[in-house]
Amino acid sequence: MHAFEVLLASDFTARSDRALGRAIQLAEEKQGKLVIAHVLEKSTEADEEDILRRLRVDLPEGAADAELIVRSGSVPKTLAAIAAERGSDLIVTGVARYNSIGDYFLGTAVDHIIRNAERPVLIVRRRPVAPYRRLVVATDLSDCSHAALLAAATLFPDADITLVHAFHVPYESWIKSADVKADIRAEAQEELDAFLAGIDPALLARVDAQLIEGETGSVILQELDQTGSNLLVLGTHGRSGFAHATIGSQAEGILPAVNVDVLMVRECK
Repeated sequence: MHAFEVLLASDFTARSDRALGRAIQLAEEKQGKLVIAHVLEKSTEADEEDILRRLRVDLPEGAADAELIVRSGSVPKTLAAIAAERGSDLIVTGVARYNSIGDYFLGTAVDHIIRNAERPVLIVRRRPVAPYRRLVVATDLSDCSHAALLAAATLFPDADITLVHAFHVPYESWIKSADVKADIRAEAQEELDAFLAGIDPALLARVDAQLIEGETGSVILQELDQTGSNLLVLGTHGRSGFAHATIGSQAEGILPAVNVDVLMVRECK
């Protein structure tokens, strides 16, 4: 029987501590295995056995049994390759820095891993104080956002889920008719209902579906705050360009403002 495997991408700096703490918690929760991968730049010349010995000394008690992997090469490509080779169930990483959107997400090893890894990627921002009990899943009603919902529900079977679909009224400042706005909402509700009809009833019982008028980023932030959720789930592809919303222009408005962990589920094939 396959044991659940958490693969932590770590550079063993202080900023990796939060991701390490969450990876330990998840491995224990799943009664699974923790694997910690550390990638050396190609130009680095070092004795891998010596590095492994020194790294293990710094691990906390909860990670004493973790398997350590040290390889040389391109950080993002090597990490994605390790995950593929091992068939890891979840990849965990921290954020690069905490200032600009470029540092936070784009153009980093995290971005490459999300684009290339087959498994969900958990980006840890907060120090873990409790398991994920409430989470917000953003949806554009695509098959891929459906897959993201299923992945999150499977990974966190005890969590309550708020499913958020944001819609907007085009040219709202010009439209004065309440009837027109009502028609647009009704159409959005019909599409959401069709999406929910494709969800297994057992999962649907855990889902609180919210249809909210507004810009996607603002709606997500609002729901995270109102529900007290400690995890945001985003798919990376969808019919309306949700990949662009999560890894592109709208990310500049969403991700830096989100002060919770983010689970990214890669686009469908």
